[in-house]
Amino acid sequence: MKSQQVSEGAFDKNQRIEWPTLCLLIGTYGSFAAVTWFYHDLPWWVVLPLGGLLTCLHGSLQHETVHGHPTPWPWLNELLVFPSLWLWMPYRLYRRDHLQHHRNAYLTEPAMDPESYYLAPTDWAQRGPLGRALLWSMNSLLGRLLLGPPVAALRVAGRGLAQLARGRADDVDIWLRHGVSVALVLAWVIGVCGIPLGEYLLFFAYPGTSVTMLRSFLEHRAHDDEAQRTVVVEAGPFWSLLFLNNNLHALHHAAPTLAWYALPARYRAERDGILARNGGYLYRGYGEVFRRHFLRAKEPPLHPYYHTVPFAKLRTANDSEAPETERVA
Repeated sequence: MKSQQVSEGAFDKNQRIEWPTLCLLIGTYGSFAAVTWFYHDLPWWVVLPLGGLLTCLHGSLQHETVHGHPTPWPWLNELLVFPSLWLWMPYRLYRRDHLQHHRNAYLTEPAMDPESYYLAPTDWAQRGPLGRALLWSMNSLLGRLLLGPPVAALRVAGRGLAQLARGRADDVDIWLRHGVSVALVLAWVIGVCGIPLGEYLLFFAYPGTSVTMLRSFLEHRAHDDEAQRTVVVEAGPFWSLLFLNNNLHALHHAAPTLAWYALPARYRAERDGILARNGGYLYRGYGEVFRRHFLRAKEPPLHPYYHTVPFAKLRTANDSEAPETERVA
């Protein structure tokens, strides 16, 4: 199965509106409104799982829109997920980084895959003992779930501040739009529902990001064969719906414009071929992920294939003719 070219709104403009996704969006916003409206009447042990799961599901829906769903109009897709429930990640920055991430040849390369958690040797050498310990801990599932959300938020904010410090204003428009999306959420959460900001972070934004990082924790591994870098997690109905079948990640990278509800049937039809191509990089559910990696790092932070020929060739090609990155107007 050849990888499809990734571009925003890449499916046929004549495609009909995808009602399953729209209905799920309506249900997500309606459930979020209900949980926040009745926040003060609900016990914390009800709010915490519901808040985290709804925030995570909204993030999964944002991922769908990045790949051109559920309508043929990118502006409308963006508008449908405009409120930033998890507060920390500007949508257009996520869209740009994620589409760059989908250049499969560059997966896991530290400098060219924006979603890579691996470090190049020079970066690793510059980290002190605490920095290395943090990176090792985040390569265990417990570390990723606990430390991942604040580390990710600080990295995103740091990128924006570093640009301003260098006198560059490339992403100012992205951050202004994000400010509006956050203001809308907080106007409802704080102004209407009376939820303190700290409690919203604790019961919605933090756990929602954490659960999302369960999905992304081992989506990709370092390997010199690009086809063997992407996982399949054969999850049950609960996790599959929450992640909108993005746990079938090898198939998603091979067919990134396929709608979430079409992935399972395609996977069942092509399972043997998909697993043969990805080298059997398979987990039989998230229970196996917890058992194998909850306290044990899945891989070293230093990219183990950094100096191999395939990655060296990528860097050489990138130096001579940098791959084009989507720029968002």
